[in-house]
Amino acid sequence: MLRNVAAAKSQLLTPDEYFSDFWPYFSGLERVFWKLETHQSYREPEEPSWQALDAGDWGEAIRLIDERRQEIQRPLREAGEFAMRRVRLVERPFSRYVQWELYYIRLRALAGEQIRVLEADRLPALGFSRPLPELVVLDSTVMYEVLYSEDGTLTGARKILDRSLIESCGDDMEKLFGQGVELIPYMTAERDVLPPPVRHSATF
Repeated sequence: MLRNVAAAKSQLLTPDEYFSDFWPYFSGLERVFWKLETHQSYREPEEPSWQALDAGDWGEAIRLIDERRQEIQRPLREAGEFAMRRVRLVERPFSRYVQWELYYIRLRALAGEQIRVLEADRLPALGFSRPLPELVVLDSTVMYEVLYSEDGTLTGARKILDRSLIESCGDDMEKLFGQGVELIPYMTAERDVLPPPVRHSATF
């Protein structure tokens, strides 16, 4: 279960070790890739659109996302037959990062990633306490708790191989996913979540 992740036996990885370790597992995926995102802000200094966001230039941030549509969607088109599912927790008022990220990952949703948004204030009624861990789960084989500094910078990951725990966390994520709202309808209904340049005129 998600509440047991912190106490699980794990191997601590640096960011480079995490990425190197991740890809062989990803290439062997057969059933499902899960991602649980819980933080409301991250730093992505290698991403030009995020750089524009950080500089306060919303128009350029949006332009750069739209310009990279094919590149952003390519991993979905090239993926195998497994499902890719993401639960994105959000809090109100929406952070600038969340506004930016949802606009970015809508391209992944349009290419086939199953993304649902869940408002964090619903967690207690669903039987979950906060904070929830940031998780990446590949089948029942491996789970990573992704770690960040206070300013949202990636610091590494905890690699967990306890199959029973991985499967129970998968069950929890299924529950959260089932209570979420599909990304595109959510963005259409919640106009305030859209970045300022597209808030009143976006079509998806």
